[in-house]
Amino acid sequence: MAVKIAPSILSADFMRMGDEARSALDAGGDLLHVDVMDGHFVPNLTMGPDMVKGLRRSLPDAFLDVHLMIQYPGEFARAFVDAGADHLTFHAEVVTPDQALALADLIRGLGASAGLALNPPTLAADWTQVIPEVDLLLVMSIFPGFSGQKFMPEVLPKVQELASVLRPDQRLEMDGGLTVETAPACRKAGCDVLAAASAVFGAPANKRAEIIGLLRG
Repeated sequence: MAVKIAPSILSADFMRMGDEARSALDAGGDLLHVDVMDGHFVPNLTMGPDMVKGLRRSLPDAFLDVHLMIQYPGEFARAFVDAGADHLTFHAEVVTPDQALALADLIRGLGASAGLALNPPTLAADWTQVIPEVDLLLVMSIFPGFSGQKFMPEVLPKVQELASVLRPDQRLEMDGGLTVETAPACRKAGCDVLAAASAVFGAPANKRAEIIGLLRG
């Protein structure tokens, strides 16, 4: 499948969020990546369902890719889907495989697609029963919590491992440290969704189309 670029609003100017999100999409972004952090699973607090609701109101046609970096994703799935999320990704580190299967079913029953995220140390081999049952696998190439961290190339073999077993209808996303310099290795390893925060929103608005084009390759 064609590579999709997901500008991550974590690095956007929160005072101008509607304009920032629209700028990223107008520059060629395919979907908006919304990083939700709870201060427990990761050492940071970011945004909640109201941000998703505001994005949906301002950008009714945007695909909202919500990444739940939170300790209890099942408790908030309905709130985010009701707010307008098209997709919810939750973390393997906060669920058992059986819980992951049930949560993916819950999310799809609410009307969204479901994804499973793996932190850098988390082994894909431990999630073989879950991988076929989600719509997207997300590999973290940083430790989650803050944008602007340096890309960890040691996760690329895990990407290759996952890419070799996914069906054509499943997506493989990379999140963390994505730049025009690191994106080619991610694409080569098999990623077809790239979430980029500071690479996109750290650039002037008139340069974002160029950056997104380079990320896409």
